[in-house]
Amino acid sequence: MSANLEQSILKKLQALPDGKQQEVLALVESLLDQEQLTEPELTRRPIGEIFDELSSQIPFEEWAELPRDGAEQHDHYLYGSPKRST
Repeated sequence: MSANLEQSILKKLQALPDGKQQEVLALVESLLDQEQLTEPELTRRPIGEIFDELSSQIPFEEWAELPRDGAEQHDHYLYGSPKRST
């Protein structure tokens, strides 16, 4: 934060009555708490962990309906191109 901005904030804060200064302090603390909760380091998880969590929510019957050659024939399943001969 620039020194000018900081001084401007402090000057305006000092002009407020004590009760309003307490409200400002509570607001700043609330904003800091929210900022700490959204830190990317706290919300990052390995992709495998996310996959395991999401895939555990899919019934086994749905997994059984997936094509067995999905990786090999991905162009066919994604874009409708003819299947490659194997």
